[in-house]
Amino acid sequence: MHRLSTRIISAILLLTATTAFAAPKIDRIDPPCWWTGMANDTLQLMVTGRDIRDCDVKIDRSDVKITEIGRLDSKNYMFVTLVIDRAASVGDIALTFSDKRGETTMKYPLLARNKSDNRAQGFDASDVLYLIMPDRFADGNPKNNGKFDRNDPDARHGGDIQGIIDHLDYISKLGVTAVWVNPVLENDMPKLSYHGYSTTDYYRIDRRFGTNEDWCRLINECHRRGLKVVMDMIFNHCGSNHPWVKDMPSADWINFPEGDVQTNFRLSTVYDPYASDFDLSHSVNGWFVPTMPDLNQRNPYLMRYLTQNSIWWIEYSGIDGIRMDTYPYADRQCMADWCVAVAKEYPRFNIVGECWYANEGAEAYWQRMSLVAESDPCLPTVMDFVLSLQARDAFLKPIKKYDQFSGLNLLYNHLALDFLFPEPNRILTFLDNHDTDRFLPSMPDNLDQWKQAQTFLLTSRGIPQIYYGTEILMNGGREGSDGYVRRDFPGGFKGDKINAFTGDGLTPIQKEAMDFLARLLNWRKENPAVSRGTLKHFMPENGLYVYTRQYNRPDGMTNTVHVVMNGTDAPLTVEMDRYKESLPIGKRLHDALSDDFVTISRKMTFPSRATMILEDNYPTPKQ
Repeated sequence: MHRLSTRIISAILLLTATTAFAAPKIDRIDPPCWWTGMANDTLQLMVTGRDIRDCDVKIDRSDVKITEIGRLDSKNYMFVTLVIDRAASVGDIALTFSDKRGETTMKYPLLARNKSDNRAQGFDASDVLYLIMPDRFADGNPKNNGKFDRNDPDARHGGDIQGIIDHLDYISKLGVTAVWVNPVLENDMPKLSYHGYSTTDYYRIDRRFGTNEDWCRLINECHRRGLKVVMDMIFNHCGSNHPWVKDMPSADWINFPEGDVQTNFRLSTVYDPYASDFDLSHSVNGWFVPTMPDLNQRNPYLMRYLTQNSIWWIEYSGIDGIRMDTYPYADRQCMADWCVAVAKEYPRFNIVGECWYANEGAEAYWQRMSLVAESDPCLPTVMDFVLSLQARDAFLKPIKKYDQFSGLNLLYNHLALDFLFPEPNRILTFLDNHDTDRFLPSMPDNLDQWKQAQTFLLTSRGIPQIYYGTEILMNGGREGSDGYVRRDFPGGFKGDKINAFTGDGLTPIQKEAMDFLARLLNWRKENPAVSRGTLKHFMPENGLYVYTRQYNRPDGMTNTVHVVMNGTDAPLTVEMDRYKESLPIGKRLHDALSDDFVTISRKMTFPSRATMILEDNYPTPKQ
């Protein structure tokens, strides 16, 4: 991998050229390399160089053919479409560009695919994602920091890819199985680019995070530890400093190219049968913010560029999944076609789209094989923002009167609408992330409610995601700046007085939280009932919520887990007959959280905010 990465990086930075006097000058070709044996035999090259558009192009190989040359509005771009024979040999393709200035020959790398089984694995409900904002997690290489100010919540703080690599053993020990990394591609913007969502080069890792080779090394180190990697991508918009903005390949490369027309952020227009053309256009075509111009996916050259870019990163680095930012803001059909193209190359791969809605029907509209959409969105996984919103009220909000619209009933009501989703177990569930307030508004006095929330997240349906710092109770709201919910992870930076990676300086309640979450996460790895099993739940009565996960294993054995929660702040005495189809009277079960054994009786009392994970099929201790 080292030699392959070095070669590709060299191709990005300095394409080999044989040039006659005053001949055309090629600045770059995207993608910087490609591979033989891809499922799609067609490759579009975006060639950039001064006055390159009208050049003639020829190649030196019989197993690769030019089928189209795209010449758009700008004289500084040319699009060369190649068809690569299924049996094409590995080796450079010589591309010769000529015009009245002379002739230039570029050597374009055609490589062999890496067919290792631990690449492009996908992710599913057996995984738990750990979300990291690289700039705020750990600084492993101070030499690449550039200008930074850790006292400014909106400035760069110096975290990088090496910082993540340095702490992979910590992440693995915690018990998660995948790492979702916020965007790492180049963001050459004057400010507010630490988060990575203003891309200025789709083929280069931001120098303040590291290099393309560092990214590959991170993925290899994750795979060596059994961790998967999900890469954050953005097709809806780029950064205003992207070369495309200064020199658009075509007049329609960017929506509203005359200047910033901000989106109305009303994504209901996408599925609203009565939406006006004006409102819909200003939802999906408006710029996200003034520094994030909106890309026009309906331009076929641009969409082919973006599609190939994501496939390039999968093949080049071996990532296992993609989280696509601002998914509904991009063109719906183009994004569906992209999902199909990725699945064609990588059948095991998974994509999660950020579909930020406050109701279940809107979320379900975007999942593949949707029962409510007019055509198949083809997106495998959507994000459960509704759960994130409901969980705060369900677990943290004081309850004056317990009814069907309060407390844990909010979770019951939410799951009762899963009939809208074709694949409920492929929904990404979370309590908070980099775009929301932290789940905890402040440091709690005790962990009862927090433990209930984490237990529900990790035992209910879906693919759980945990935001970095959850394990040490990082808390708070945005307070006018998203930087406040993206605070530095203590111990990841020089001079930190607290080191959460080693536990030095953590308070007793933080240590309790970390121990609890690590135990729950590692327990989850060994229990297919909570990742692959069916779900049956009982309506919360007086605040007691009971649900069962059951998995019939291939060996004929059954794994069963019962979760019991008292969602009130007072002890609760309950007649247990109504639960007997799942919890028969007299049944003896093991509580995975307390390690005690519990016998189901006709009347049981549960302490305030009690949480139990009761296991069947657990070895009974000898008497």
